[in-house]
Amino acid sequence: MKNISIIGSGAMGNGIAHVFAQNGHTVSLIDINPEALNRAVAVIAGNMDRQIGKGLLSEEEKAQSLDRISVFTTFEDGLKSADLVVEAATEDLNIKLDLFRKMDKFSPEWTILATNTSSISITKIAAVTQRPSQVIGMHFMNPVPIMKLVEVIRGYSTSDEVTSKIMSLSQTIGKDPVEVNDYPGFVANRILMPMINEAIYTLFEGVAGVAEIDTVMKLGMAHPMGPLQLADFIGLDVCLSILKVLHDGFGNPKYAPCPLLVNMVEAGYRGVKTGEGFYQYTKGSKDIVIAQRFNK
Repeated sequence: MKNISIIGSGAMGNGIAHVFAQNGHTVSLIDINPEALNRAVAVIAGNMDRQIGKGLLSEEEKAQSLDRISVFTTFEDGLKSADLVVEAATEDLNIKLDLFRKMDKFSPEWTILATNTSSISITKIAAVTQRPSQVIGMHFMNPVPIMKLVEVIRGYSTSDEVTSKIMSLSQTIGKDPVEVNDYPGFVANRILMPMINEAIYTLFEGVAGVAEIDTVMKLGMAHPMGPLQLADFIGLDVCLSILKVLHDGFGNPKYAPCPLLVNMVEAGYRGVKTGEGFYQYTKGSKDIVIAQRFNK
């Protein structure tokens, strides 16, 4: 699988493009927004500069990697030679179903179609294509160039051959793939999101403040980042979306999103991406402070 097409040039899409290009693959990065594509390439170049600064990459390797990336605004051009397509768009079922219909239409018949979804059913996505045996989940972790894990999710119809190919491919790009089956939230978010939701409930019910909750989990459980800061980093809207998938998929009230999370998302406070969630973020600075509404 030499030719890799990636749909979506946001944080996940450009990270996936970065990793494949750096490991010798020809990458077609597809987005309907030309400005977003330009930003994505600039982000990839900047991240590679950081790797150079740490002695992980040479200037020559950076140049070669960037040369392997081409950008496209149409599916017809971006998918015509793909061996693998990785969809990395918004975590929205209807958007993904529409994209997979187009991926199926414009990709060669041998192409494997993968989604970077963190919670949505692979089986449901595969059902809108004419090649359900060639549809699979590749859930990369953010930031993609750094995090080693890839959840490889088998849909109901995903073939053994396709699963084996994706497991092997993931290893060749320096990742540690873990094969899981297709149930809501898979493994990572089925365990992570209830923890984050419970942390938000702990704040909502006045048990402790933002800093106290995150400190307990960092110092007591050896987590590198507290659950509330992690929620901001993931995106509160994404956390809410995943919890809804879990709640709808299992019908179990333990997955019901905390009302505080719902209100924050509806009010436009989505974490790092909007500059404020449980913490406040200043662009270009690593310093964060507790959001005013929680800093009492």
